[in-house]
Amino acid sequence: MRRAAVLVTAVASALVVSGCGAIIGTSEAQEIARINVSSPDLREGRPLPRQFSCLGDQGSPPLRWSSRPLEEAETVAIVADSNSAESSGVYWVLYNIPASMTELGPNASESPPEGSGQAKVTSGKAGYEPPCAPKGTYRFSVYTLKGEVEVQEDASLSTVLRSIADLTIARGRLTAVNIE
Repeated sequence: MRRAAVLVTAVASALVVSGCGAIIGTSEAQEIARINVSSPDLREGRPLPRQFSCLGDQGSPPLRWSSRPLEEAETVAIVADSNSAESSGVYWVLYNIPASMTELGPNASESPPEGSGQAKVTSGKAGYEPPCAPKGTYRFSVYTLKGEVEVQEDASLSTVLRSIADLTIARGRLTAVNIE
């Protein structure tokens, strides 16, 4: 049963992250702008520093993002996931970040921006659940949204991801490979 739940979650998150919101939601085809995502502690294609894994104690990594100005931008969402054969799951979903913000410091999951929400991830925990599999592809995706994610407090992960997909107007990603 747990394996099936993980598979469903991984497929749903892969669809959201790949921009296939029309498949799992009611999004209409639209051009998606690009967001540049960076971090002072993560490097594209390099290992996830161990302090941001279950082997460390730093919580969520710091992230920065930028894109061309989008006048319809209202909020930002972050999804941390993995869809590799070695590990798959969703590790963090933070949504309704004010669009005026362009970065989060380390361990932002413990002290999220005012007005934001965090979904329950694959493990069932709300907030950042650090990955543990030493081999995997860990993606930190940032989405600019044209509205607020409006879901009930106990909404399922798939409901939150579908809402993010439906509202996405820009996206970008920073990918770490394996854990240090």
